[in-house]
Amino acid sequence: MSAREREVLIQVARGLSNADIARTLHLAEATVRTHIGHVVVKTAARDRAYAVVFAYESGLVHAG
Repeated sequence: MSAREREVLIQVARGLSNADIARTLHLAEATVRTHIGHVVVKTAARDRAYAVVFAYESGLVHAG
């Protein structure tokens, strides 16, 4: 997973929408969607929600 994909995944795990992530990381929404798609494939997640589970289980994001 690329550094940018990790950044996007962390923002997804924090509950941000694609539009919010785009604003925060200065990206186009289409680029955010592309990164999320790559993350889902690379983590073998079924969807965005399972990618978030991966983020927590792998320690990329911590609860709290």
